[in-house]
Amino acid sequence: MNFGVKMQGGEPTSVMKVSESEGKLEGLATAVTPNKNSGNSSCGGVISSSSSNNSRGGSTKGWQYSDHMESVNGYLMKYTNLVTGWQYRFFVLNNEAGLLEYFVNEQSRNQKPRGTLQLAGAVISPSDEDSHTFTVNAASGEQYKLRATDAKERQHWVSRLQICTQHHTEAIGKMMSHAEGQQRDLIRRIECLPASGLLSSLDQDLLMLKATSMATMNCLNDCFHILQLQHASHQKGALPSGTTIEWLEPKIPLSNHYKNGAEQPFATEPSKPAAAPEAAESGGLAREPEDINADDEIEDTCDNKEDDLGAVEEQRSVILHLLSQLKLGMDLTRVVLPTFILEKRSLLEMYADFMSHPDLFLGITNGATPEDRMIRFVEYYLTSFHEGRKGAIAKKPYNPIIGETFHCSWRMPKSEVASSVSGSSSPPAVTNHAPLPEEALAQAASDCYTVRFVAEQVSHHPPVSGFYAECAERKMCVNAHVWTKSKFLGMSIGVTMVGEGVLCLLEHGEEYTFSLPCAYARSILTVPWVELGGKVSVNCAKTGYSANITFHTKPFYGGKLHRVTAEVKYNLTNTVVCRVQGEWNSVLEFTYSNGETKYVDLAKLAVTKKRVRPLEKQDPFESRRLWKNVTDSLRESEIDKATEHKRSLEERQRTEERLRTETGTPWKTKYFIKEGDGWVYHKPLWKGIPSQPAE
Repeated sequence: MNFGVKMQGGEPTSVMKVSESEGKLEGLATAVTPNKNSGNSSCGGVISSSSSNNSRGGSTKGWQYSDHMESVNGYLMKYTNLVTGWQYRFFVLNNEAGLLEYFVNEQSRNQKPRGTLQLAGAVISPSDEDSHTFTVNAASGEQYKLRATDAKERQHWVSRLQICTQHHTEAIGKMMSHAEGQQRDLIRRIECLPASGLLSSLDQDLLMLKATSMATMNCLNDCFHILQLQHASHQKGALPSGTTIEWLEPKIPLSNHYKNGAEQPFATEPSKPAAAPEAAESGGLAREPEDINADDEIEDTCDNKEDDLGAVEEQRSVILHLLSQLKLGMDLTRVVLPTFILEKRSLLEMYADFMSHPDLFLGITNGATPEDRMIRFVEYYLTSFHEGRKGAIAKKPYNPIIGETFHCSWRMPKSEVASSVSGSSSPPAVTNHAPLPEEALAQAASDCYTVRFVAEQVSHHPPVSGFYAECAERKMCVNAHVWTKSKFLGMSIGVTMVGEGVLCLLEHGEEYTFSLPCAYARSILTVPWVELGGKVSVNCAKTGYSANITFHTKPFYGGKLHRVTAEVKYNLTNTVVCRVQGEWNSVLEFTYSNGETKYVDLAKLAVTKKRVRPLEKQDPFESRRLWKNVTDSLRESEIDKATEHKRSLEERQRTEERLRTETGTPWKTKYFIKEGDGWVYHKPLWKGIPSQPAE
């Protein structure tokens, strides 16, 4: 069908040119309802349909709605801006390319379009404000607000645009399915190659091709998922201003966090049988709680910074081979990772390193008001993650063995805690304390607060850790349990920290519940690095104060690394009393409701070294003694020897678990007790010191 455009009184009359295509769109969920009124239009536009010879003088008839794809063009009014308002523009619907283009007028249509919208993933919405207006919302976020001459013309444009949009959106899905099939065929062909020879399945370039093809498909699937989310959100209603679509993380019901259920069999791996004496030794260990003598602890001199790629560079082909065996979304809990990517400490010790600013921790309870205490807790929380990472290179801590424990403490001079709570906007840059002579130790201990820490691996499947820290003199303690869930994401690994922590300020009768962010190891084929992501919350039910914290992952294009934002709110009035922005490993800016601003530079923030017992005084299942041979071998870059020591520990754990299963003997924890869905320290401070009654 062809329609001319006539100019009347200097304004274009809306006359449309329509040519039917031969193909009919398949699989449409909703057919367009035909318009039974076949009379001519009375809007000034001459609407006619011609036979296949497309002669201009063909006979006219009314609108014929069908699900045929049609290339439509004609004049529409387009809202430009507040200054110029509505202007006539010549629009062309290009069905083949899935584009809506517009020109200044029909005479300029052979030139470059003034504007173009991709219709795949777009939403076409008739406006409620009148019967002539409609909008085209592209997946890119761009929007055209258009106005036809009358309701009938609008309906025709909307119908044709919707058919074209659905066709090209479905085409993307078909293309994705085709690409996934091609990628699976590529993987199959590579894996069918012989293991040795001129072209083998273990060729480094082919392994790189497998890994990168998987990552590419993962990225494309994520993009397609975002497109679908945006399409669905537009259909339900316009998104509020400033809304962004974020990556979705798996949400697990809290009630199912720690229901182990039937344990699955272990994956078999080639290993040497565990030595009988080692199994007998661990089987005979006392599982009764042990009181640690603080006088046995000395300041830690171990420095295991992970700033060197070392063996990771040398073992790249092993990494490629491992990645080629993994599937997207695969749970890595039971995957045995190569030893050379491990950092030289246990996960339990990493949790202890989050307490490396005890002055900020102790200063929480010194807050004069509930508002001040909540803000102090947020400051401590945001500054705890930086020291928990050992260097810029992302390496994985040892997976704790069930029953493994870690003990340490910190001594913080009371004068420094007093200065840290004075509200100074520049935190003091305190260096690590030099060792004191023996005659001064007793005096120093009396002038210091002591923060004690204990962690235990309480479950193997799922891998759950419990940790507890307290300062009896300040009447405060924190108890937490964390289940780490690792997933393979293509060119990165994601770790979800499932669980909850509770900070108790017994002096004030307050409890602060908090969660933990997800962690990601990015760029695992080049220089791996760590970023945090996700939303966490802090709540104090007694005072009505809460905090919402967002760790922002870096977007595809632009944006800063390690960005974090937070709001502290008084829930009863929904008033924001403090806002935080910055980077969790650099500088944080706190802006208070009174307009004051405070900056915390983590590079200048005081770091207090923990105190640990020497290896010879540690229990055989304490982290450093348990993993000593692995750590020493990694420090000497003896990867094969470290792998053998690690395998021996893991095989011993499996042997003992099989024995417990055969005899029906349940595992008995040492320091933590199962309560509901969580784990609680067996002698928490709140049981020995009554908390302040609620006011």
